[in-house]
Amino acid sequence: MPPDHGRAGDTTEENHVHDENRSMVVLLPVYQPSHHLPTLMAELRRAAPRCHFVIVDDGSSPAAAEVLRQAENLGGTVLRHPRNQGKGIALKTGFRYAAEQHPGLDVVCADADGQHSVTDIVRVADRVAATGHTVLGVRRFAENVPLRSKVGNTVTQALFRAATGRGVQDTQTGLRAYPSALLDWLGTVPGERFEYEMNVLLEAARAGHRIEEVVITTTYLDDNASSHFSALSDSARIYWPLLRYAAASLLTPARATR
Repeated sequence: MPPDHGRAGDTTEENHVHDENRSMVVLLPVYQPSHHLPTLMAELRRAAPRCHFVIVDDGSSPAAAEVLRQAENLGGTVLRHPRNQGKGIALKTGFRYAAEQHPGLDVVCADADGQHSVTDIVRVADRVAATGHTVLGVRRFAENVPLRSKVGNTVTQALFRAATGRGVQDTQTGLRAYPSALLDWLGTVPGERFEYEMNVLLEAARAGHRIEEVVITTTYLDDNASSHFSALSDSARIYWPLLRYAAASLLTPARATR
């Protein structure tokens, strides 16, 4: 894979042109999904008729069977883990499937709990198609964002800049788009749970991959009660790679970007 040099934090809005005939993979990692999953799929299908849905069920209980059946009836491919293995493993399962079954298509990862709007998913998809770079859908962290999300992002944002010298407005966003050329590389990034997405950003900084950003709106239902993020254990998993990367950077600086 050729190197993709560049900078992080590019939020410049280009003229937005959506091509309804463009094919892409929409990867939705889920655990105990609710009715928001088929609702999102139906709405996104209307906006992007040629998208391919890949749902990775990370060990949900039998109670989720009906929702997953609805997802299959809407044309989604459901890949099942027999037990919960973590979001990182679920994403890698999806990336591997997309590379094998839909070669050459970009992959958009989104949360299936109602946080991400169809409009923003399409905008992120259009940006990766236009640029060929990794794209993050970044939140503004306004008043409607839960306090734990605001504090967590402020801390990780500062640590990320200190560790890599690059600015990313939203290190914890679940709305991301990856060009097809990076799918094999994504499978090599370490991490099994929520720390995987941080590791992707750190390894991208190390490799000099360009990261672009699109400002999005985010809806939090019941103060993000549906999130399976553990404030203690998952936060520790996220901060450890940051600290480790910062220490390593003192000995081996990250590749310069342009």
